[in-house]
Amino acid sequence: MLSQRAKYAIRAMQEMARIPQGQTVQAGELAERIKAPLHFLEGILLELRREGFLMSKRGRSGGYMLARPSDMISMADLIRLIDGPLALTPCASRTAYARCEDCPTPDDCQLRLVLLAARDAMARVLESSTLAEPLPRG
Repeated sequence: MLSQRAKYAIRAMQEMARIPQGQTVQAGELAERIKAPLHFLEGILLELRREGFLMSKRGRSGGYMLARPSDMISMADLIRLIDGPLALTPCASRTAYARCEDCPTPDDCQLRLVLLAARDAMARVLESSTLAEPLPRG
């Protein structure tokens, strides 16, 4: 399930993608726009900056701006940063695989095969959905 933290991160980044290049938005204004608690959002923005998704500018006209073009930031990137792997179980993860303790043979596990297919389908949609174009074409 998508966490509230990930939802706020995505909403904040979508809002920032609407801001003209070179302009900034302050955390307080962004919190009002996306209806998020300021203190909670500030922590998310700091993490996004630390991971290279945002840049910040100090001073009276300071604030946050995207660190890279909006078409280079996918929903999958943001979800992985905030919530971790996209897979429902560790054994279905492509980025953080771990064998399930209760599974004697992962290669023959029917549940794992279904969860791998679900993870791959979800990843295709989320990786092709960017801040510039939220829904994939086709």
